[in-house]
Amino acid sequence: MEKIPMTTSGFAKVSSELEILKNKERPAVIKAISAAREHGDLSENAEYHAAKDKQGFIEARILELEYKLSRADVIDVSKISGNEIKFGATIKITDDDTDINHTFQIVGSDESDVSRGFLSITSPLAKAMIGKKVNDFVEVTTPSGYKSYTILDIKYQ
Repeated sequence: MEKIPMTTSGFAKVSSELEILKNKERPAVIKAISAAREHGDLSENAEYHAAKDKQGFIEARILELEYKLSRADVIDVSKISGNEIKFGATIKITDDDTDINHTFQIVGSDESDVSRGFLSITSPLAKAMIGKKVNDFVEVTTPSGYKSYTILDIKYQ
């Protein structure tokens, strides 16, 4: 079975979402379904159908999160060191075309948020950077075309 890499904060985030779904969202939707049933004819009851749809979403998400947590490979980034890029690294790169610097941390796919500097390990850029060192060049094909970057700094924090 394939492991799913996560930082400790990513694991905590997924665990927290699961807890909220199980202990707050699930009971609330069960109450909503019960209340909607009291309104009579279920075939034309929009509240009932909306609550059942929400229940389906919640149950599917619970199963997905339980699966991910059961397969999680939790990596404590503070215990990693080295001079080459691995999962958890915070990397400063420069776009060779625009000379604009970017800083990203390579994280699990559930933690990724490029606008906040969290780059998924499954992204083309992260895959291209794995194993690289400071001053190495990274070449990536993106939806907007070919891009080239230079690695300026690597940290594990």
